[in-house]
Amino acid sequence: MASRARVRAPELIGEGGWLNTGDKDLTLADLRGRIVVLDFWTFCCVNCLHVLDELRELEERHRDTVVIVGVHSPKFVHEADHQAVVDAVERYGVEHPVLDDPELATWKQYAVRAWPTLVVIDPEGYVVAQHAGEGHAHALATLVEELIAEHTAKGTLRRGDGPYVPPEPVATDLRFPGKAVVLPSGNLLVSDTTRHQLVELAPDGEQVVRRIGSGERGFGPDAFNEPQGLALLPDGTVAVADTVNHALRVFDPETGTVTTVAGTGRQWWQGSPVSGPAREIDLSSPWDLAWWQERLWIAMAGVHQLWAYDPATGTVEAVAGTTNEGLVDGPAAEAWFAQPSGLAAGGDRLWIADSETSAVRWVERTDGGYVVRTAVGTGLFDFGHRDGPAEQALLQHPLGVTALPDGSVAVADTYNHALRRFDPESGEVTTLATDLREPSGAVLVGGDIVVVESARHRLTRLRLPEEAVRVAAVAHRTQRAATEVAPGALRLDIVFQAPAGQKLDTRYGPSTRLLVSATPPELLAGGAGPGTDLARELTLADGVTEGVLHVSAMAASCDDDPAIEYPACHVHQQDWGVPVRVTDGGRARLGLVLAGLDAEG
Repeated sequence: MASRARVRAPELIGEGGWLNTGDKDLTLADLRGRIVVLDFWTFCCVNCLHVLDELRELEERHRDTVVIVGVHSPKFVHEADHQAVVDAVERYGVEHPVLDDPELATWKQYAVRAWPTLVVIDPEGYVVAQHAGEGHAHALATLVEELIAEHTAKGTLRRGDGPYVPPEPVATDLRFPGKAVVLPSGNLLVSDTTRHQLVELAPDGEQVVRRIGSGERGFGPDAFNEPQGLALLPDGTVAVADTVNHALRVFDPETGTVTTVAGTGRQWWQGSPVSGPAREIDLSSPWDLAWWQERLWIAMAGVHQLWAYDPATGTVEAVAGTTNEGLVDGPAAEAWFAQPSGLAAGGDRLWIADSETSAVRWVERTDGGYVVRTAVGTGLFDFGHRDGPAEQALLQHPLGVTALPDGSVAVADTYNHALRRFDPESGEVTTLATDLREPSGAVLVGGDIVVVESARHRLTRLRLPEEAVRVAAVAHRTQRAATEVAPGALRLDIVFQAPAGQKLDTRYGPSTRLLVSATPPELLAGGAGPGTDLARELTLADGVTEGVLHVSAMAASCDDDPAIEYPACHVHQQDWGVPVRVTDGGRARLGLVLAGLDAEG
């Protein structure tokens, strides 16, 4: 077995304390003798949610030897609220201990730079691997098997029950509902996300008429996996964004049947087809749906794109977005999104809640094709609650949009617990209602708007107000310590070590990809753009003293055994947004770990 670097793991500390431990505080000493996987996550991040799902099989298979510990490290102000973390742990079915670290103390101790990041600690308390991004389940499984064998032989592995203590279940009709739609009957259909069901309610929004789905995670005709978006189709059926199944389903209210119309159940990865027969194309965390211009549009949150499904031809295709995360307007194929999570058709515009940029955007069709534009929002790191002219207004991680009869759009401003309104005529943003708990969507019912209050587990009916609510303006910027870099040349190294028994497979060309850009773009005088090498020389421009480097890396590793005719391959990928400050004493090298340990770190 190859020797590994041995770095003593820092202690786990967080002001928010521990969840899922029966009120017991854990230390690394308590976990000695077990293999520990730290999962640095934040609940706004769809990539983090993907990793939670990737870890489920490992967690189940090795419950007697492996302890997964979630370290919750917030991006948005709302994510530092302890109750919000408690809600998220239940919402996403997290079945391991979670440390609430609102001040990012443990994040800093482990020199983490991105959500999600996984750190593996061996039974003797040493860090042996670090992985950023998604797609590392196979590498982790291989490493865990090696560590089990190694420490069984050494006598340092301790088997037994882990420290996870499940919380007491709470009885409510809905549990973290996602979206709602009005059925032709006048009843309301709600995606009951945490219970993996659809729930049909009477027009009052309270009385349960029936439940659709077994209530267990699954992909059969009677099962969903964290469903979110709903859209009424012209024939009276309802399209369902079956988010964690990476699929589109259709529910027929007349017969009660559920069919799959798009997706394979597998998650889309870079290099996979982006168009073709809908049942043969992988999708990635479809979050919301809207019927617009004779097609079903899909907010593909997992890859920062908009796709469309054409029921007439039975095909899907990517329509807007490059898969890069950020806020860039322009022709649809060149635009950047950041976790689009809400859609609403409003005449000649398709409105979008672009959650990670805290933005409201829209798509419209021109003679030259589809174009993406931004109404409210400036980028990944600016958010808050501020009304006024759209170019100055601020939102905080909105998840839903609703087209209103007057041409304006209501916004479920999720992390501000508010319902907001953008008026294209005046260019103004106002607040319609406050004291809503994580609203995630809304639907018009007559003269009322029914809001999905996700964290209150209910629908709330509001009369559309004629006047806005006045609120005190608050602005925030994501607070992450900037990396000090030297002026001039900066070497960027993406650290990637293929899992044991695997190698980079170059039989059909490069199996790595690197894309670099900056905010502001003027920060980089050289080195921006795509390439295939995981190392690059960047040149920082004179006169620009701070900004953010956007780095996207991908590596595909395959079985390293010539006897295997069809080697299995695994894709590892991550996007980083690294705040930098240019100073004379700064570093001349920036190392970002995709998989492995940075020897020069």
